[in-house]
Amino acid sequence: MDLEREGGRGANQLRPIDCSRNVLSRAHGSASCSHGETRVLAAVYGPKAGTKKNENPEKACIEVIWKPKSGQIGKPEKEFEMILKRTLQNICLLNVHPNTTTSIIVQVVHDDGSLLPCAIHAACAALIDAGIPLKYLAVSISCCLTESGKILLDPNKLEEQKMKAFVCLAFPSSVHSTLMERFDKTIWHKLIHSNNKGGMVEEIGKAVEVSGFINGRIPHDFPEGVYIRNVKNGNSMREKVSNLYRPVLKANGVLMFWFAGW
Repeated sequence: MDLEREGGRGANQLRPIDCSRNVLSRAHGSASCSHGETRVLAAVYGPKAGTKKNENPEKACIEVIWKPKSGQIGKPEKEFEMILKRTLQNICLLNVHPNTTTSIIVQVVHDDGSLLPCAIHAACAALIDAGIPLKYLAVSISCCLTESGKILLDPNKLEEQKMKAFVCLAFPSSVHSTLMERFDKTIWHKLIHSNNKGGMVEEIGKAVEVSGFINGRIPHDFPEGVYIRNVKNGNSMREKVSNLYRPVLKANGVLMFWFAGW
């Protein structure tokens, strides 16, 4: 049975997306982006001489200021600022204008869910409008896991409130960088950033110790859909085993595995 969503969308359908540049007269670059009823304005000022404290003067500094629709900025807005700054740092050519600061002001006009992807797209369009040199654009999408185990792309506000888990991903628009050198190592796995709340997978609840690594390689008959957590080194990141073949894992202590599935 198909899941009924507002507007008659399917589980894998996005809301209409609209983006316009040069919407503010006094900014060096600006853009307006909307995903359905979610709408964000972004304005770019700079590059201006000088960098912020604790920033590398040999590179350009990216400053992000997040302004909510109403009220004071809180912890969620600070988190959005940090994620957006890291994303923009990955796509901008920071060596072109060293010892400068480019400020991006993000104004939330209306939040009807999937706010962060909308803000990323608005900021990218504003940087283009300002003529800031970029390696590539960032393309972002969010999805949520419902209580019934369904995955919904581009959830609205009501769906986010009922979700079991949520994840926002940002990818480069191209596998080729505008740089002459090799593809940027920061997105070796073709992912600029990921941000999640809750667990998009379910664990069986117990660890399974796996042996039999040959020359640091994962056995080819290792079960599909298995996620890995390196307990000994204290790493909380999980990746599909298929992604860990690049580069090849070296056996460095006890690796604990959990069987997981959607």
